[in-house]
Amino acid sequence: MTLLRSLFFSASVTLLGATAGSAADPKTKITFDQNVMPILTQHCIGCHKGDTGKGGLDLSTYAKTMEGGASGEVVKPGDADGSRLYRLTAHKEQPYMPPKLPVIAKEQLDTLALWITQGALENAGSKPVAVKPKAEVGLMSVKRGKPDVVPMPAKPLNLNPMVTTAKANSVIAMAASPWAPLLAVGGQKQILLYHGDTFELLGVLPFTHGTPTTLKFSRNGSLLLAGGGRGGQSGKVVVFDIKTGEQIIEVGNETDAVLAADISADQQLIALGGPSKMVRIYSTKDGTLVSEIKKHTDWIYAIEFSPDGVLLATADRAGGLVVWESATGREFYNLRGHTAAILDVSWRDDSNVLASCGEDTTIKLWEMENGNQIKTWGAHGAGTQAVKFAHDNRLVSAGRDKVTKIWDMNGTNTKAFPATADVGLRAAFNHDGTKVYSGDWSGTVFEYASADAKLLAQATTNPQSVAQQLDAATKALAAKQAEFDANTKAFNEANAKLQAATAEAAPAMRLAGDATNTSNAAQAQAAALKSNVDKAQAGLAPAQGKAMAATVKATALAEAYAKIKAAADANKANADLQTNAAAAKVEADKAAAELAATTKVVADLTAALNQASAAYAPAAQNAVMAAAAAKLATDIYAPKAQAIAALQGAVNTSKAAVDKATAELVALKAAVDKLKAPPAVPAPPAPPAPPKKG
Repeated sequence: MTLLRSLFFSASVTLLGATAGSAADPKTKITFDQNVMPILTQHCIGCHKGDTGKGGLDLSTYAKTMEGGASGEVVKPGDADGSRLYRLTAHKEQPYMPPKLPVIAKEQLDTLALWITQGALENAGSKPVAVKPKAEVGLMSVKRGKPDVVPMPAKPLNLNPMVTTAKANSVIAMAASPWAPLLAVGGQKQILLYHGDTFELLGVLPFTHGTPTTLKFSRNGSLLLAGGGRGGQSGKVVVFDIKTGEQIIEVGNETDAVLAADISADQQLIALGGPSKMVRIYSTKDGTLVSEIKKHTDWIYAIEFSPDGVLLATADRAGGLVVWESATGREFYNLRGHTAAILDVSWRDDSNVLASCGEDTTIKLWEMENGNQIKTWGAHGAGTQAVKFAHDNRLVSAGRDKVTKIWDMNGTNTKAFPATADVGLRAAFNHDGTKVYSGDWSGTVFEYASADAKLLAQATTNPQSVAQQLDAATKALAAKQAEFDANTKAFNEANAKLQAATAEAAPAMRLAGDATNTSNAAQAQAAALKSNVDKAQAGLAPAQGKAMAATVKATALAEAYAKIKAAADANKANADLQTNAAAAKVEADKAAAELAATTKVVADLTAALNQASAAYAPAAQNAVMAAAAAKLATDIYAPKAQAIAALQGAVNTSKAAVDKATAELVALKAAVDKLKAPPAVPAPPAPPAPPKKG
C-alpha cells in the first residue's frame, strides 16, 4: 500500500463514524424494495402516505419517494449526507424524524445511508440513478490558451468549514487554476479555495461524500472537479462552478473511493478510477455512464485528459501507464517503463508530451507521435509523489525527500525549495509560473516564489471556523489598531520635532542663503571686472608692438630725410636732389604721424588697463570677503541642516509605517466585516425527475 493510499484509508476510517455508519456491509447491494421499504413502513409511512402525506411527502412507493415533497427532493442518489431523508432520520437536521421519538436503530440508519450512497436502487435489476447536472457545461470547441474572461469567484462564498478537527489532514488533493490566482485544497468533507497570491480563504465548498482525494480545474479554469469518497464504501466525482461555488454535476457510484478523475477539455466527459481498476467515463450532459475500460491490473492512481481533449492518460499502482483515445476508449499507447506505482501524470500544453512519476523515484517524459520515452531521471529519493507542467514547459515535482523541485525538460534541476515539515505529496505552478505551491503530509500548503525559492505564505487543510476566524481577525485588528496608533503618535512626534528644528534653523538658513547670494553676486561682479582687465591687457600688447615698429620706421625715415635734405641744401641747383628731398620728407612725415597714432592707442589702452585694474582690485577683495562670510554662515547652518535631515528621515520612516499599518488596518477591517456577514449558503438542488424502473 503506497503512501497516498494508506493516508486516504486512515482518513476515511476516521470519518466513517460521522457519516453513514459501518453496520451495513458496503459490498451488499441495498435496494428500496427489499431493504428500505421495511424501514419506512415501520417508522415513516404512517405520516407520509398518499396525497395527504405530511409536508406533501409520500414514501409509500419508490417513485413517490424519489419525487420528494413540498420542500423538494429528499433523496440525493450517491450523497447520503446531502439527502434530507437520511439527515432528518439520523437527527442531523431538524425537524427530527420520526417526530418526538428517539433516533431509529443504527443498523437501519446505516442501511438507509448505504442505499442512498449506492445510487438509490429500486430493486435488484435497477441501475444507480444518475443525478442530472444542474447546468450544461459542454463546449462546442476547445479554445487553446488563456480564456477571454479569467474565472474567479464572483460572489462571497461560505467561509465556515464543514468540519474542523484537532489536526489537519494531509494534502492528498490540491490543484491550481491554470489562468487565475486560485488554489483548491482538499480537506475533510470539504474543499478550500485560497487566493493564489495572499492565501486568503475565499470559500469552503462542501464535499459531503467523504474525503476528496483528487482535484482538477477544467482547462479554461471555469470548473473545479473533485473526486473522493469513503474508503471501502463509496466514491463520487462532483463538479463546481468557480464563479458561484455551486455544485452542478455529480457522477459515479463507486463502491470504494475515487482516487483519480478529470474532466475533458471540451467539458463533455468525466473520467474516474480507483480501487475497482476500472476507468469509467461519464457524460456531463446527463450524468450517464458512457463507457468502461478494463485494462489496468491494479488500483488506478492517476487520470488526465490531454489539453486538446483527444487523449486520456491513466496510470495504476502496478506501474501501468496507458493512453486512450478519449472519444472512443480505444487503446492508443501502452507506455512501459515504470517499475513501481505511478502516482501522477501531467500533459504539456501542446498535448505532445506526457509526464509521469512514481514510487520508482523517476519522472519520465513520453512523446505522443510514436509513444516513445524521451527522458527519464531520478527526481526524489524513495519516491516521487507529484509532477505538473507549467505553461512554459517547466515541471515541478514533490516527493518523499520533502524537497519541492523545478526541472527543465532535459531533467536539469533548476530550483530546489526549502524542505517541508514532512513528505511532499502535491506540487503545482500558479497560473503565470511565478509561484510554486507545495503540500505535505502534515497538512500544510506552502507558497514559494519560483525565481528565488522564497517562502511567501502558508495555509492549512483545517481552517478555523468563522467564529474562530472572526475572533482571531478581531484580535489582529485590535493589535493592528494599536500598532497604527503607535505609529501615528511616532509620526506626529517626529513631525513636530522636524517643524521645531526647521523653525529654529530658519534664521541661520536665511543668513546662509543671503550670504551665499551676496558671495555669488560679488564673484560675478569681480569676474566681469576681471574680464575688462583681461581684455585691456590683451589689446595693449599688440598695440605696443605696433608702436615700437612705428618708432623704428619713423626714426629710420627721419634719418634718411635728414641726409637727403642736407645733400639737397648743398646742391640746390640739382633738381633730382630737390625732388628726392621732398619725397623723403613726405615719407618721414607719414611715419611720424603713424608713430603718433600708435603711441596714442598705447596710451589709451594703458589708461583703460589702469582704470579696469583699479576697479577690479576692490571687487576681488569684496568677493573674497563675501565668500568667507558665506562659508561662515554655511558652517553655522550645516549642523542644523544635518539635524533637520535626520529628523526628516525619521518622519519618512514613521510615515511609511503609518501608511503600511493603514493599508493592513483597512484589509483587516474588510476581513472582519466579511466574516461578520452571513455566509453564503448553496442553493438546494432541484428535485430529480422520477427514475425509470429496470
